[in-house]
Amino acid sequence: MFTVFGFYKFQKINDLKKNQKILSNLLTNKNINGSIIISKEGLNGSISGMNKDIKTTIIRLKKILNIKEFDSVNNSISKFKPFHKPKVKIKREVVPMDLKMSNRITKKNTHIDPTKWNKLIKKKETLLLDARKPFEHKVGSFKKSVNPNISNFRDFPKYLKKLKKDQPIAMFCTGGIRCEKASSYLVSNGVEKVYQLKGGILKYLENIIINDSLFEGECFVFDRRVSLTHGLKEGNYRICSGCRNPINDEDKKSKFYEAGVSCKKCYSITSDAKKIGLRERNKQVQIAKEKNLDNPFIDVSHEDFFESGI
Repeated sequence: MFTVFGFYKFQKINDLKKNQKILSNLLTNKNINGSIIISKEGLNGSISGMNKDIKTTIIRLKKILNIKEFDSVNNSISKFKPFHKPKVKIKREVVPMDLKMSNRITKKNTHIDPTKWNKLIKKKETLLLDARKPFEHKVGSFKKSVNPNISNFRDFPKYLKKLKKDQPIAMFCTGGIRCEKASSYLVSNGVEKVYQLKGGILKYLENIIINDSLFEGECFVFDRRVSLTHGLKEGNYRICSGCRNPINDEDKKSKFYEAGVSCKKCYSITSDAKKIGLRERNKQVQIAKEKNLDNPFIDVSHEDFFESGI
């Protein structure tokens, strides 16, 4: 079993190139895979490895960057390696929104614990806002939540400007970091009642049993597990090799679905040449599986999605 550890911290970080090298060496030496994004405003990461190695890595990382506690963390497990290699990237922002974190909300009563979340979002006057990408929303979300239908997070402020300043807003995302930025923007623009799910959907699924849950579907995650359900168990979604969209068992029933090649969303727009290449690639994947080798052909890295403007 592999431990998967997600974390973020908004804190000034200097000497980015120096720290990038130090952190890269740390991950390599501890046999830790996954991604860490660092910027002058903080860091955001999702890493995996053996539990004892994760613990020592986090202790060392905090010491290197002089971090007392992370703003938020989440722990889960995976039966296989969720990431194939370590990556430490330098970015202008940990979440690309073209905004400074000068107005970050720090009041405890604005970060709502999962055990109190249901009560808040059941109120009729509350706008329940899903701060994730449209494809994540389709995989699973809270009942009656609204998704801005924005593919690039840099466009999020344009949507936020349209919201009523006197309406209570309850915001959520996968682990909480996107809400930190969005809530900071709302507060700086005069919205008074802004709340966010503490620890994000992952913390909610970890702590709320399915019978009490208002979350429907599964939560998309940015690693090879693809989706998680209540109790942070691996879900039923996989990634289409042709278009990189998440697909479930129902999608696989389509006549346009071909394992490792295409799904109904991309069959008609995928060239014959690309399909031939994907079929050959899929053969290599199957050979690797039969030989019980680690598969270098399938890696859904959260970094790939961040770079596309999540």
